[in-house]
Amino acid sequence: MTPLCPDANNTLGTVCIFGTGDFGRSLGLRLLQAGYSVVFGSRNPQNSSLLPKGAQVLSHVEAAQTSRVIFIAVHRENYEFLSAFSQELAGKVLVDISNNLRKNQYPESNAEYLAKLLPQANVVKAFNTVSAWALQSGSLDASRQVFVCGDCESKQMVMDIARSLGLIALDQGSLLAANELENYPLQLFPLWRLPMYIATGLTAAFFIYCVLTDVVYTFVTEGKNISYRIVVSIANTIFPIVSLIMLALCYLPGVIAAILQLYNGTKYKRFPNWLDKWMLCRKQLGLVALAFAFLHVLYSLVIPIRYYVRQRQNIYTISLVKDNKTLTFDSAMSWRSDSFYTLGILGFGLYVLLGITSLPSVSNMVNWREFRFVQSKLGHITLLLCTAHTLVYGWNKFLYLSRYKWYLPPAYVLSLIVPCIVLVLKLILITPCVDRVITRIRQGWERKSVHDRSGQPLI
Repeated sequence: MTPLCPDANNTLGTVCIFGTGDFGRSLGLRLLQAGYSVVFGSRNPQNSSLLPKGAQVLSHVEAAQTSRVIFIAVHRENYEFLSAFSQELAGKVLVDISNNLRKNQYPESNAEYLAKLLPQANVVKAFNTVSAWALQSGSLDASRQVFVCGDCESKQMVMDIARSLGLIALDQGSLLAANELENYPLQLFPLWRLPMYIATGLTAAFFIYCVLTDVVYTFVTEGKNISYRIVVSIANTIFPIVSLIMLALCYLPGVIAAILQLYNGTKYKRFPNWLDKWMLCRKQLGLVALAFAFLHVLYSLVIPIRYYVRQRQNIYTISLVKDNKTLTFDSAMSWRSDSFYTLGILGFGLYVLLGITSLPSVSNMVNWREFRFVQSKLGHITLLLCTAHTLVYGWNKFLYLSRYKWYLPPAYVLSLIVPCIVLVLKLILITPCVDRVITRIRQGWERKSVHDRSGQPLI
């Protein structure tokens, strides 16, 4: 990329950048495109071939004299060189954009350390959450949010620069927030960790369970090797089970929260920390559950073309021909199979709708009532349809002792425990007498004791 008008007169003032690395060059290019005059401060001003066209390159002392705002695009380990010309930096606004290799690497944040090193300068923490790639790609890609913290006057100048670059400046308070801002880019999917742990744990547990009750049991009791079922059959058993349980886990914390509010008689008492964390990652739980549902659909589509299935169908057809038998139409089985597929299709359709409305671009287009209707009411209907889909699949199999291998229930029976608990509790909570109390509590009503501390009744 090159400046839009490299030869045009800059009208937005001059901005200085200390550092000629990737971020410094990308920031300088973006500033030039926005209409700023850019001056780089470098230890070696002659070596400037990689810098954007239209920018000046001076020594640090000379560059500091050209602008009130100076971006410090160097690592914390190199801050010491700034002390040599602290007088030239006095009264300047120093924008610290550095990050560390790990969270809480130093006792204080880089910005606070820079402020101690140059007490006469005004340090602002900003632009550390924006990458060089984001600056180069503009508003077409990557995040546009710039978190800014520092004292009011200096912070406002930096926020104005960010807005002039087409970025979204967000005020994060004083410089004390710098430590949090520096830890933010180092986080790796913080809200996805719990859902991924749950998905991994459930997948591993049910994989072992299904292999034990299917492959191992058949080999021990009948001497047959059916390990080929692991690749598709067992996988297509595990995916819907994990998906259904994780979908139920999306709505279980809401049910628990409602029960706690009923028990406490108020909404002003904090939930336990574990419940708060659980409720914060419900969106991620739902999206991971949707991914497992997609896998279930894809695996189900390949069932008719599997060698194992075609072989069984051929053997069964040949046996009917040899025995001169004809299959009679089973109306009950037809109802069961059609109901099974219909419930699955409807449930998956609503599943996808829940996933689509979770996208920021979609959720920002609906109001809170519409979003709550889709995510809560349609979400519980989705859970009901998927649970019914599993119940119809099992039908009356749970009544036969032959299904309980080593006295263990079939895997689909275990998958119904959590969804059924959630649906039963939700059914109780939406009854008019209970729902009326919950609504009043969430509107601010509190249940108070009928006696004061002296034991006298309150009037």
